[in-house]
Amino acid sequence: MSTSMQTISAATTDKGRITTYKKFIKSACNSTTYPKICYKALSPNAPAIETDPYKLCNVALSVALNATYKASSTIVSLSEMKGLSSSEKQIIGLCAELTDYAIGDLKKSLKALANLQGSEYKAPEMSDLKTWVSGALTFDYTCTDELEGQKVRKVVNNTINKRVLYLAKLTSNCLALSKLLD
Repeated sequence: MSTSMQTISAATTDKGRITTYKKFIKSACNSTTYPKICYKALSPNAPAIETDPYKLCNVALSVALNATYKASSTIVSLSEMKGLSSSEKQIIGLCAELTDYAIGDLKKSLKALANLQGSEYKAPEMSDLKTWVSGALTFDYTCTDELEGQKVRKVVNNTINKRVLYLAKLTSNCLALSKLLD
């Protein structure tokens, strides 16, 4: 076979694998509350995920963790705005603290997932994984709940809500995807 034919054959095979991987991701994401967000976040990582539920959960948790880092940074930058009211400072500070807690819980989730893979006794690790993901989700919602009914500038409210609600959706999807490991 000529080199150009081998290249075409390899490209076709790679494309076929990627299509299979993306179908796996789409099917898994359809079991979540936010399937479009799930697929959009995970499909670019199809070659790393393949058709492996552990890899899928690992990437989903990593995506949620990276988004939480970005949200935390954005929330901290809000605290540097001029003329913040005391309630705005309080809410921004609380949300910064809560996103830090969510980061910790997502890191613990990744560790529980790593311990789960290859473990004979999956029940304790699955319990830990779901507990930490649920904790991160609770921190996300606690932040947005604190905004309700408060007099804060539109930019503060919109920025926090947009970032943190997106995190909550990613995190919720992680919780749903973890059921594939049961």
